[in-house]
Amino acid sequence: MTKLLKIFITGISFVAIIGFGNIFIGGPDRANACGVGAKGGESYVPQRRGSTGNLARKSFITKEQAFEMVSRHVKRLNPSLKIGQLNDAGRLFEAEIVTKDNEVVQLIGVEKETGRLLLIN
Repeated sequence: MTKLLKIFITGISFVAIIGFGNIFIGGPDRANACGVGAKGGESYVPQRRGSTGNLARKSFITKEQAFEMVSRHVKRLNPSLKIGQLNDAGRLFEAEIVTKDNEVVQLIGVEKETGRLLLIN
């Protein structure tokens, strides 16, 4: 009887340890922090609303704004470099970073929607 009881308690303990380990290591299935039930709150995104109640759209940056952003970035990193051509490449602007001898050193992209700077090559 005691051998059977030891096996039973060992089995229950093993199942409990596996169950608690799955909860604590694997984590729960759903993150309810944002309430919607998607994992990690992925469907909760703060929305900007316009005066009419519709979602407000952020205006894209202009070519002049992109030029100014890239020139500030380049002057901060290396004042001896300058901006060459600034081309419209669809969803971003491509700016050539050139030396004083007009040799292209780097291409930097500026996203039109966010204004984020990206290294292209």
